[in-house]
Amino acid sequence: MASNQTEPKGHAIIERSTTLLFVLTLFVILIGGLVEIVPLFKVQETVRPVPGMRRYTPLEQIGRNVYTREGCYTCHSQQIRPFRDEVERYGHYSVAAESMYDHPFLWGSKRTGPDLARVGAKYSNAWHVAHMIDPRSVVPVSIMPAYAFLMNKPVDPEQFGAHMEALRKVGVPYTQEMVDRAADDIRAQASGEDADAMLERYPKAKLGDFDGQPDRLTEMDALIAYLQVLGTLAELPPIDTKVEARP
Repeated sequence: MASNQTEPKGHAIIERSTTLLFVLTLFVILIGGLVEIVPLFKVQETVRPVPGMRRYTPLEQIGRNVYTREGCYTCHSQQIRPFRDEVERYGHYSVAAESMYDHPFLWGSKRTGPDLARVGAKYSNAWHVAHMIDPRSVVPVSIMPAYAFLMNKPVDPEQFGAHMEALRKVGVPYTQEMVDRAADDIRAQASGEDADAMLERYPKAKLGDFDGQPDRLTEMDALIAYLQVLGTLAELPPIDTKVEARP
């Protein structure tokens, strides 16, 4: 009596062979891995430097650490895409070189709140303080939680040099002078006093008492210093967003 079974064909051959399925799966994973990994070895050739970019000041970097620790990046992206609606709302689209000193980078795609890539100098320090203490006092429809506790969390300038040493190991080109002068630079930026040397190391740094407490150095100072520098460093050409009328 003839059998009704037929020889497997096509994908059925793969599905019926555990060894073949494993080998082909491994092959696909290896190809995918190479596609993601190989470009990383060319990143220095593909990322074009942008005039004006510099390392974060110690105070800005502390603020960035606070921003990351509190998960601000989960609701606010720092990635303006090259679309007309985004450029008209937020400003020049983000370029890779703006994140060259970011560890980790915070581009993202989630926007519960607005993108912050160009928020620097858009609002006053006092506005930021009010927003952090009670978001709905300045944005009535905001669902952002309050961060008033940052006003009472002190920053110890003497402890930050070690963190800068760690950043040097992952590629941020802080000089030894920058590491050695970190505590002085933090105090100078937060007070605005004796800041000439600090400004030579970190041009365009915003100066002064950020949180309205001149006798205290807090995480609120650091966070606002970071927010106020976002998007203010890179010297990018203007974008023409006008649409010519068709005849």
